[in-house]
Amino acid sequence: MSSTEVAVIIPEEKPKVTTGGTSGVKSFLSGGFGGMCLVAAGHPLDLLKVRMQTSTQYKSTIDCFRKTLAENGIRGMYRGMAAPLIGATPVFAICFWGYDQGQKIMRHVYNLSPTDKLSTNQILFAGGFSAIPTTAIMAPMERIKCTLQVGAANSTGVAYKGPADAAMGIIRTGGFRSLFKGTCATLLRDVPGSVAYFGAYELIKKALTSQSAGQGSISPLAIVTAGGLAGMANWSVAIPPDVLKSRLQTAPEGKYTGVRQVFIEMMRTEGPGALFRGMGPAMLRAFPANAACFLGVELSLQFMNKLW
Repeated sequence: MSSTEVAVIIPEEKPKVTTGGTSGVKSFLSGGFGGMCLVAAGHPLDLLKVRMQTSTQYKSTIDCFRKTLAENGIRGMYRGMAAPLIGATPVFAICFWGYDQGQKIMRHVYNLSPTDKLSTNQILFAGGFSAIPTTAIMAPMERIKCTLQVGAANSTGVAYKGPADAAMGIIRTGGFRSLFKGTCATLLRDVPGSVAYFGAYELIKKALTSQSAGQGSISPLAIVTAGGLAGMANWSVAIPPDVLKSRLQTAPEGKYTGVRQVFIEMMRTEGPGALFRGMGPAMLRAFPANAACFLGVELSLQFMNKLW
């Protein structure tokens, strides 16, 4: 009888110790490293995106690039980078941790083991879920970044010197809650964007891996391609709410009551086309930045898997 009981217990416990799943700690650390790679690769184009979204003085991406370069030089292309770089580790760490938790929720709900593959709908749910915890720290970081990128000034007319100065200026002008201006707009952008982001990455990576490296490993080319295309899929649905978010976060204190008012005024004064302003630099940035992000995530995961 005892030998029979042992035979029943062992198969039930094996899936719990398999390496098929990723631990929350590894997801957190690899996501943070991937975020740093993303910021380093894509910040100049992100700056052009925000400037085009918040001003009508630029005719095109090239025009925005020329004027920004002429005005501020090469260093000016990295204005506002400190804020997202400092925030990249926790933001993307939480994003990829949230994605991992979303997958675990699906496995729990559908009684799946770590080795069972998730369906497309389950992957999409996990992607959308990742945006919820991320928004808590993404919104204030985006507020500071956008304020610095558009060259906003404080009440004395002196441009902010850096992220800390900008944060203090925002708090002085509108209070601590002002740091979280645009939180709803950020969530409105990131939930559908993350659905497209992680969904596209997993599906494209799976297709490319099955054709080249097989099930056991993932080629760097497959990671880069899937990551870059995932970034483009993200921005293809996230640009309109991102425009609204940028307008809201860089507007003078008290100008808008919320994202709805931004939308109404934009439609009245500029028309639907304004919702896609900045699409050019966003899409140009999306491929290299997110290719670097996912490559950083996958390589750091492989490295940690070898250590423990």
